[in-house]
Amino acid sequence: MEEIDKSKVIRDAATVVLLRELGGVPHVLMGQRGAKAVFMPNKYVFPGGAVDEADHGCTLEGVPDIRLGDRAVGLYMAAMRELREETGLRLAPRFEALRFIFRAITPPGRPRRFDARFFVADVGDVQNDPDDFSAACDELSNLHWIALDEARSLALPFITEVVLSEVEALRTAPKTAHKAPFFYHKDGRSHFTLL
Repeated sequence: MEEIDKSKVIRDAATVVLLRELGGVPHVLMGQRGAKAVFMPNKYVFPGGAVDEADHGCTLEGVPDIRLGDRAVGLYMAAMRELREETGLRLAPRFEALRFIFRAITPPGRPRRFDARFFVADVGDVQNDPDDFSAACDELSNLHWIALDEARSLALPFITEVVLSEVEALRTAPKTAHKAPFFYHKDGRSHFTLL
């Protein structure tokens, strides 16, 4: 049987930017990928990962973001599952616990490619202690809350820096209707559009 080239397969993925106010300062939860990781080694990232087949068969309360189409349930569930696995933190099982803010497809030439949707969640929707990472798997190390304006001092992937800018913009106008930027590559060039 022929082996699949993982650098050519684009998998759906979901990532959670978990927000928290500490001393009146907005913080985000980040962790560091391992040095031997195939995808983005040593980089600080938000919790997230690929959608599993089982994620599509779940049920959540509320109404999903229509921009996510028929993949919505799988994406929301993957975001919540990955957050739980990588940090030990559990979100309330409802669509409104996550706000879709960004989409990006990994450029060609990378060892893994994802069509990632980024969601923002508030720590108020976390159902357990937001400082207890004892149930986290070992995929991310150095899990910690970092001030939003200090996060750029970490070793970040380019797309994470862009997402941080979106989070900052969202915080300045939280009630405003938000169009989610979509970052992708076509004909050898990078493109941004709004969803």
